[in-house]
Amino acid sequence: MRYIAFATDYDGTLATNGRVAEPTLAALESLKASGRKILLVTGRHLGDLQAVFPQTNLFDRIVAENGAVLYDPTSREEKTLTEPPPEEFLAALRAAGVRFELGRAIISSWTPAETAILDVIKKMALDYQVIFNKGAVMVLPSGINKATGLTKVLQDLLLSPHNTVAVGDAENDHSFLAASECGVAVANAVPALQARADIVTTASRGDGVIELIGQILKDDLRDYDDRLKRSSFAIGTNEDADGGEIRLVPNRNSVLVAGASASGKSSAVAGMLEELAEKGYQFCLIDPEGDFEHFAGALSIGSPTDPPDPNVIAKGLEGTRSLVVNLMGVALRDRPAAFAALLPKILEVRAKTARPHWLVIDEAHHLLPLSWSPASSTIPQELGGTILITVHPEHVSPAALAFVDVVIATGESAGATLSAFAKTTQIALPSDLPAVPETGEALVWFPRKRNAPVLVKTRMAKSERRRHRRNYAQGELSAEQSFYFRGPDGKLNLRAQNLSTFLQLADGVDDETWIFHLKRGDYSSWFDRIIKDNDLAQEAKMIERETVNDAAQGRTRFKEAGERRYTAPA
Repeated sequence: MRYIAFATDYDGTLATNGRVAEPTLAALESLKASGRKILLVTGRHLGDLQAVFPQTNLFDRIVAENGAVLYDPTSREEKTLTEPPPEEFLAALRAAGVRFELGRAIISSWTPAETAILDVIKKMALDYQVIFNKGAVMVLPSGINKATGLTKVLQDLLLSPHNTVAVGDAENDHSFLAASECGVAVANAVPALQARADIVTTASRGDGVIELIGQILKDDLRDYDDRLKRSSFAIGTNEDADGGEIRLVPNRNSVLVAGASASGKSSAVAGMLEELAEKGYQFCLIDPEGDFEHFAGALSIGSPTDPPDPNVIAKGLEGTRSLVVNLMGVALRDRPAAFAALLPKILEVRAKTARPHWLVIDEAHHLLPLSWSPASSTIPQELGGTILITVHPEHVSPAALAFVDVVIATGESAGATLSAFAKTTQIALPSDLPAVPETGEALVWFPRKRNAPVLVKTRMAKSERRRHRRNYAQGELSAEQSFYFRGPDGKLNLRAQNLSTFLQLADGVDDETWIFHLKRGDYSSWFDRIIKDNDLAQEAKMIERETVNDAAQGRTRFKEAGERRYTAPA
């Protein structure tokens, strides 16, 4: 479920001449029965609203006085978000002949009183604003509006504006429509609001609200995804795409990013996650090998020595920060089971709050192996908002791949990657594939749409990230990624599964073996291809050139370079 919160204005939207019709009330009740939260956001005073609308307990929260007052109909708790207007201001308005009504914080009047009100504000040098609602004039401290009130209510409910639909009709509704993922104007809305809204209903007032609710209950507004570009994000560019961009929809698409080691798949994912963070979407990244520690300002849970605490994860998801769940503290053989225990808890939070917006699973072939099968009671029928990262899509559970509707294949083997996915999911792959992607490119395929893959220039992260730092220092690289000291005759087979082991073995191997690999450039090549640390690789090349006749000096300089860059904190 993408849209879990529904926020509506009252007068001119929900109500006609101050009254809400029975069919509109019935539609709201149906929406609430679907498990969504419904919120009322109005410029009215709370007491005035309760007098004309006795069904206020239908709403989970009410934002009154144009954002200044919050009300919980269940607990009847009322909270004012700003100070009441000073008596001197009120006296000056009366002296200027302004007729008004006073709420907890709002001053309500009618046009054309705004001229006199603005004159008083200017003379007294007050930080107040005038807000219009068709014929009504509202005066509030600067910074208080429907958007601020809605945002506070959503925070209290542990919900996100990214999962909110807002509907209104007047000038004062601009802010809270813009603050929501999808802004809707009813057909009778002022032209400026209609122009700014993502959707305009064909019906007016309550009938327009009924129309909108019907569409939400039908398909969660899925039919409108393509037009909500401000709510989507680009994974890359393609000249033939609409607007030149290939875009994904939060809480909708399930993505597979696959390719060989050093093919650019992690860089593509980093670019995606960076844009998600910039747009305020929350992701939860399951990180089996410590590759994404402290990425994009995310909260890291777990360490190389401590397994992640499920209770800390659940608490972390209540906030707005993204999470990186580090599984390095869990034994390699136990990580799939640890993830299997975490997944239902994460999805339980998502069912209640629609967050995290993206669940990112690195090393998906390990955490979701061929034997994995979802439990029907814990895994939804559609697992949208998921990114699976893997080297071997053919080793990922077919049950997990069944959710995938976007495949991003990187590297020279991109065609083979798409073929492996197509074979596993039994979806026909078009025979005419684009050119092999180069560095910074990928083949992107939407298999459910039955169209051909396209070559895309992927979005690169703006900030450089030193990938795999902790993992390369202490973790366990795969057999294919490890360095092997073999010597000139292949008599040795000493495996260095991380940088720490490499430095230890370097101290112990004989000079002939050390010089053999040094002359071949094996060390700098490993740092470049596998570690993907260009600076370290360049330094290694220099050491290889300068110490070809001095094994002891070479070992010392390699150790200093490695420890300087990758010594893990205690």
